[in-house]
Order: sequence, then structure tokens, then C-alpha cells
Amino acid sequence: MSWLPPDDDDDDDWDEHAFRARPNPKANRPRTKTRPDHDDAVVARVLSVDRGRYTVLVDEDTGDGRVVIATRARELRDQAIVTGDLVDVVGDTSGDEGTLARIVRIRERETLLRRSADDTDAVERVIVANADQLLIVVAAANPEPRPRLVDRYLVAAYDAGIAPLMVITKTDLADPEPFLALFDGLGIPVFRSAEGDFPIDELAPVLAGHRTVAVGHSGVGKSTLVNALVPGTDRATGVVNAVTGRGRHTSSSTVSLHVPSGGWIIDTPGVRSFGLGHVNPDNIARSFADLAPIVAECPRGCTHLDDAPDCALDEAIEAGTASAPRVDSLRRLLATLSS
Repeated sequence: MSWLPPDDDDDDDWDEHAFRARPNPKANRPRTKTRPDHDDAVVARVLSVDRGRYTVLVDEDTGDGRVVIATRARELRDQAIVTGDLVDVVGDTSGDEGTLARIVRIRERETLLRRSADDTDAVERVIVANADQLLIVVAAANPEPRPRLVDRYLVAAYDAGIAPLMVITKTDLADPEPFLALFDGLGIPVFRSAEGDFPIDELAPVLAGHRTVAVGHSGVGKSTLVNALVPGTDRATGVVNAVTGRGRHTSSSTVSLHVPSGGWIIDTPGVRSFGLGHVNPDNIARSFADLAPIVAECPRGCTHLDDAPDCALDEAIEAGTASAPRVDSLRRLLATLSS
């Protein structure tokens, strides 16, 4: 028997309960706040991120690691997962073609290399997690070295508690010493290379046992260096525009690569700006272990800059208990935050 609605003219016969309600099991099911513990999760290291898919390395510490493709769990949708993160993974972790695991937890990070969109933006953008060395790649010429950009890299490294290194390329085109003299007070290890001739034998022992993130202005030869360190990688490389003197962005993603001689090198896209809106100046001063006790004696609110009244650093220089080049380096980096 077919069912028809009552005649509209007869209001007394209208009954809202006469309508059939379509069952919806999902809507009627009570929602639970209980989430699985994922006790069977395995630990993995994020090697790269590409449009919602994460390439991770499982069983890294056993020496029998395997590469697995994973997605993120729904409860992590508001959390950034970046290259270098240690994560807990469930599901199919065999690494077989066509399989997909799931990241359910992000483990505590030891370090975070960050930048902001500009110096007025306090919102941080995480570049890489758990790196312990920062390899700054600079060209002696073509493109010209940018001291202020290098200062910004150094500030980000000291803020994160990451040890800086420097490779200066294309030394066959210009003398790098005037540029390097700006950083004498920092004691940064420097490696020099001519075009196409990288100091791999010198770099390899320094990278062994470490997670080193490589940064540099576009066109300085960073990805070419990475290709030399990890043969067969084939990271995209580019040339410098003859008109603008600027490099072309080639590497478009951050990826962690195992160096055959030991350690990991993390290649990042070339950048032309590096915002420091998230940095706490106190972290910079604490990174200068020899100057930190002197800075602690400064008056409250001291900026530690050249024009700071009663700064203990000035007294220490006069007394010979602080190195003038080291103080100058610290002040230049602190000034970077306000420039």
C-alpha cells in the first residue's frame, strides 16, 4: 500500500510523526573519546614530505632500515610533521610497493631549525627537526656572498642550539678571505672549494655521526655539493642569471640523505630571505659560552649592543677578559634581530 501525505486542507489530520525517517547508523552511533594506544607502533625517521605523503625510515638503528610511505593520522592534522622528525608508525611497515603506513605520534624534538616569513612575523615555520649541524653554503662570487643572510643563518642556528659549519664555493672566481674575515670571531669551521672541486675528504669525517642541514642562497652550489656527497642522488641544480646575478630555485623540497661515509645530509630549497621574528635574543647570547657569564652581569634590559649603557661586555674588553672580535660578532648577530 502506498503512503500519501494528508490533504493540505485538513490541518487536523496532519501528523509530523507520519513522515518516515531514513536511518543513519553513523549519525546515531555515539561518539567515543577513547583512542587506541598504538602499542604496536614502530619508530621511524621522516626523510621527506611530499603533498601529504611522508617517506620514513623504519628500523634506522638496527642498520637494516627500510623505506616506508606513510600518511598522517587524523588526530595529527593540525600538527606539522617535518623532515627529521622521529615518529611512531602503525599499519603496513613492510615497505612493499603499494603499501601505506600511518603516522600516529610525533616524538619529542631535540632541535628545531625555524624561520619566519619576515622579521615582523612571530609565526615560525619549521624547516627541519633534530639536526645538530648547520652547513652554510656560500659562493665567493656569482652570486656575490651576502653577509647579512649568513648572519641570519647563524642566528637561527644559535637559537636552535645547532653547531654551524661553512662551505665557500667558487673560490677560483674570487678571493673569499675578505668575506670570511667577517666571521673570524665565531670560530666556525670553513671548507673551501673551487668550481666542481668539493673538499669531500675533509667534509666526510665532520658529517659522520651527525644530522647536518644544508642551507644557502639559490645558485651557490648547495645541491651540487649534496650530489657530490651522496653520489646518485641527482638533486636538481641550476645556474645563476647573468642579468640579475640571482640563482634559480632548483631544489623544491627538503630531503634527508644518507652520506656513504656516515651521517645524514639534509638538503633544503634555496632561499633569498630568512625571517627571525620567532627568535629570542637571550638564546643568541647563551650560545657564546665564553661571553655568557659576562652578559649575565649586565644591567637588566641591556641590549648588549654598541650603544648599550654600562654593558659588561665593554668593561670585559677593557679588562682583557673578553675577545673584542668575539664581542663584535655577538653584537652583529644581535643587531641582525633589530635591523
